[in-house]
Amino acid sequence: MTRLIKRAWRYLEAALERRLEQAADPRLQIEQAIEEAKRQHALLTQAAASVVGNERELDIKLNRALDSIERLKASIAHAIRMEDRVRREGDPQKAAQFASAAEALAGRLAGIEANTADLGELRSKARIASASARRAIEQNAQILRQKITVRSRLLTELEAVRMQERLNVALGSMAELAPASDVPTLDEVQAKLDQRYANAMGTAEIAAASIETRLLEVDASVIEQQGLRRLEEIRQSIKLDEP
Repeated sequence: MTRLIKRAWRYLEAALERRLEQAADPRLQIEQAIEEAKRQHALLTQAAASVVGNERELDIKLNRALDSIERLKASIAHAIRMEDRVRREGDPQKAAQFASAAEALAGRLAGIEANTADLGELRSKARIASASARRAIEQNAQILRQKITVRSRLLTELEAVRMQERLNVALGSMAELAPASDVPTLDEVQAKLDQRYANAMGTAEIAAASIETRLLEVDASVIEQQGLRRLEEIRQSIKLDEP
């Protein structure tokens, strides 16, 4: 029973993760990926800085130890010369003091030289680690630049996809939604215009026919009057015998 519950819980977690993945904003996911890459680069840079700083610190210690060695060598040489001089001058007690001082300085020199050898080995290892850290930083910086370039491309593609999706929604709405009953379609408007045009042309033809008829009647009346006048003129010109 416990195994079944665990299996169901894992299935529920996977389903919820897929649902959240589908609902997530791609732009937000892109920015999160870039921020994570920047965070990792910052951590790597910080770690590399510690490695390089350790190399620099070892350089300082090694140079300081080398300076101490040179000073001790000079002091030992001076003590040996002073021992030899006072011994020549017949002061064995003072010569013994210089000899003891030279011996003590030589002991310190041996210790510092041993420590310097250790520092040299540590610095060699630190130099290798520092070079490796620098290469890692350079490679990771290149990867980060590539990711930023990909980010710009993905954002451009995302905007194009969203524009296409909005266009598809608009086209789908136009195809699915029927026009309102009180709003005529373009075909209906065209039919009304055709009908009005036909009526207007018919009225014009009728009006034109009526005008032509009246003009013909007027012309006929004028001709008739002219004919009557000509008839009277001819009648007057002919002298008929009176009965």
